[in-house]
Amino acid sequence: MTQVKKFWPILTGTHRYEKTLSTRGHGKGVIIDAPILAYLIETANGRILYDVGCDYNKVTDPLKRKVFYEHEGFPFGPPQMTEEQRLPNRLSELGLQKEDVDVVFCGHLHFDHAGGICEMCHAEVHVHKKELEAAKALADDAYFSEDFDCPINWKIYDKEYDLAPGVRAIETPGHTAGHMSMLIELPKGKPILLAGDAADLSENLEKEIAPGLCWQDNEAMAIESIRKLKALALHTGADIWPNHDMKYFESKNCFPKYFA
Repeated sequence: MTQVKKFWPILTGTHRYEKTLSTRGHGKGVIIDAPILAYLIETANGRILYDVGCDYNKVTDPLKRKVFYEHEGFPFGPPQMTEEQRLPNRLSELGLQKEDVDVVFCGHLHFDHAGGICEMCHAEVHVHKKELEAAKALADDAYFSEDFDCPINWKIYDKEYDLAPGVRAIETPGHTAGHMSMLIELPKGKPILLAGDAADLSENLEKEIAPGLCWQDNEAMAIESIRKLKALALHTGADIWPNHDMKYFESKNCFPKYFA
């Protein structure tokens, strides 16, 4: 029986870029506004955050922004993020402090998913072993080693597991080496399957298109993970939530209200 009590999708910023970054080989010249999301899951035994968004200081400080975002590796520039969108401030809107979060679960360690980790470093930080190895090796330009310049209580896993009854980590490599999605069983209604960046957009799922960035250019691995998510959704009755789809997010956004 699930121990999940409440679930919130939380907008922590946006990023404007060419669609090809989300749909490999599709959408050249099309610019999209992508939400940067975190998800708060309240269970009977504590609270879990899936992803933590960007590092606010790197986005807003002119010198840091120049170092991290304003160069050839980021042709579309930095994300957009307001003070209000910092996770501690979002949590305060719910009457919570950051210390009320027990576990941070990083679907992967790119800057827009793990950049805010140092604001939550009191918590256990769960990550796949292969993902941490890739991040430490700076395997692509979206890993920022400086995001991890703080004491982090890493909890490292190398397989699928239950964080709590009703909350399961799902291996979906392809976008990155150790990418993880999450299956959440709500007290009522359909389960939610957070795709993470295994599927940025609904189009990735519907047309089985790989993300723009694939681990070692292994497009087949990414598509296999998309098919795995679709099969799991069919088996469990879950709705798959793409991670950077503004239209889909807006259809679900109810913050500060929640799903239960």
